[in-house]
Amino acid sequence: MSAPDSPNTSDRPAGPSNSSAGSEDSGARPPRGDSRPGGDRGDRGDRGPSRGPWSVKARLRSAARKKARKGQKKGMFQRRKVCRFCADKTAVLNYREAKTLRLFISETGKITPRRISGTCAKHQRKLASEIKRARHIALLPYAASHY
Repeated sequence: MSAPDSPNTSDRPAGPSNSSAGSEDSGARPPRGDSRPGGDRGDRGDRGPSRGPWSVKARLRSAARKKARKGQKKGMFQRRKVCRFCADKTAVLNYREAKTLRLFISETGKITPRRISGTCAKHQRKLASEIKRARHIALLPYAASHY
């Protein structure tokens, strides 16, 4: 074999070599804009041949998984949380009441978010500023190690 007939010439960059020297698009993917035969979601051709229609058992299994996922989402929040400060007008947000503020701080020292504590946006803002004031004068800890 002579050097000009060899597919690995010196003008080619070093790297993984293609098994087919003549055809370059045998393993190439189609451009992103092209429509694919697999439908709108895109068929990933690099994962092997298509398996054809689903079996009855596979369809039932898929439906059961979907139903289980739907049930999990509904069970997360059973009832709407109510803001403690809106419901009880006598409860006052004040930086001097460390016992009240401590209920809205996690054991690591972080301020509990609205979605967990259930406070409204107005009272959450007030609560955060009061917690910060109490921390500043050392009534509340900044971190868990400060307890």
